[in-house]
Amino acid sequence: MTILLTRHDKIGDFMTALPMAKVLKEQTKHKIVFLVSKVNVELAKKMNFIDDVIEYSDDSFTLISRINKVKPDVSISGYIDFHLGLCLFLAKIPIRIAPATKIAQIFFNNKIKQRRSLVEKTECEYNLDLLLGFDENLHLKFKTPLVNLDLKKENFVIFHVGFGGSSDGNLMLDEYLILAEEASNKSEIIFTFGPDDLEIKQQLKSKLNDLSFNILIRDDFKSLWDFALFIGTAKLFVSTSTGPMHLAGLTNTNTISFFGNNLFASSKRWATISDKSCQNNFEIPSNYGDEFLETVKERMMEIL
Repeated sequence: MTILLTRHDKIGDFMTALPMAKVLKEQTKHKIVFLVSKVNVELAKKMNFIDDVIEYSDDSFTLISRINKVKPDVSISGYIDFHLGLCLFLAKIPIRIAPATKIAQIFFNNKIKQRRSLVEKTECEYNLDLLLGFDENLHLKFKTPLVNLDLKKENFVIFHVGFGGSSDGNLMLDEYLILAEEASNKSEIIFTFGPDDLEIKQQLKSKLNDLSFNILIRDDFKSLWDFALFIGTAKLFVSTSTGPMHLAGLTNTNTISFFGNNLFASSKRWATISDKSCQNNFEIPSNYGDEFLETVKERMMEIL
């Protein structure tokens, strides 16, 4: 049997769906195919519990053709929209499982009521629950880290101040620099940037001459996988709730993560997939001050 998993949105969203593939691969003998957005294709191919990867396309004919090549018996979708639902329907997949949400649910013949807006579980747990629509005897537990890379930890801290437009709670650059200055007493400091972080990277560069400590800037990663491997060697990864935060979770790297001060954007929904002991999650108050920053600083130095 071939099972098609789909999660065709952003990096962090895809990462929350990876345990679905791991659970299915470890507990069944089925072929696991994952349909993902272009940015996540290479990352998905690196997972040893995924047998094949399909790149999502906005063109219906192209997407249906790609789906038909793998001949899925079942599809399980963690996130749906009208275009995806229509293409899965036209591909004539016999069993199509998805959350009972949005008008797109009309294209699925096994709809699971979840009410994710209540945030009674993490996004990962909501995704895993969909598997019970396929086989109610599956055990939804998995071991972390998701991938065992045996990476050697080095004495440096990564600060990732950008967020690619996908965060509801973040510190200001100057506040990251306050934390970085404190951390520089214990570790090397590295600021990383993605392709969507050009503006804030320039802001940091304009401040370098005024700093009393050294910063290394890294924005030269060849791929998400290359970035994930680098993060996996860090002592600590500090960022807002964004894709790279979830890359840190992939390798069980210690994280200090900032979340929006509302239930939907909180760590209750978007926590990383890593050991709880590695997670240090902070919801940013709407009018936070020095006291909040001091609390974060204290926890950071305890880790270091």
